[in-house]
Amino acid sequence: MNFPKYFSSLLTFYRKHGYLPSFREMLKLTGLKSTNAIAKHFSAWVKGGLLYKDHNGRFTLADSILGLPLLGTVEAGWPSAAEEELADTMDLDEFLIHNREATYMLTVSGESMIDAGINPKDLVLVERGREPKDGDIVIAEIDSGWTMKYFYKKGGQVSLEPANKKFKTIYPKNELKIAAVVTAVIRKYHS
Repeated sequence: MNFPKYFSSLLTFYRKHGYLPSFREMLKLTGLKSTNAIAKHFSAWVKGGLLYKDHNGRFTLADSILGLPLLGTVEAGWPSAAEEELADTMDLDEFLIHNREATYMLTVSGESMIDAGINPKDLVLVERGREPKDGDIVIAEIDSGWTMKYFYKKGGQVSLEPANKKFKTIYPKNELKIAAVVTAVIRKYHS
């Protein structure tokens, strides 16, 4: 997509920081001398459909800016003719994140969840404040140590179960704090 002057600087900032730059930050990015000039660009970007103001009056990127094309489906079993047809666009943030304020990422280390498809160096998206259900993968502080395991509660007893037969189920002895529930796994195959 061909963006108007200075908009690419705004996108680069957004992708690095996860939020839009302030007018003052835009001054540094663009080399412009006044916030009034920046305000004019923001107004033009709103008129052009690149930005909009949310219910709090804050500028937000239009969904079409960060969305990726969803081209259809691909057979994961037997080979079939794959047809490339634009089905829609998809914003990965919108697809993966339901509560932005409570969501953060962690890098995985260790192999206790490999049979769940979670490998070392993967990223997991986790959401604080979500009540865990049986079978959820959770981030837990247990007896002064941190772990990621399946959560199960039978009667009043909680167990944290690995997804690797080389590891044992953990039963809290003194304290258990569920910090977050894993909502997605991200793996990058190529850099």
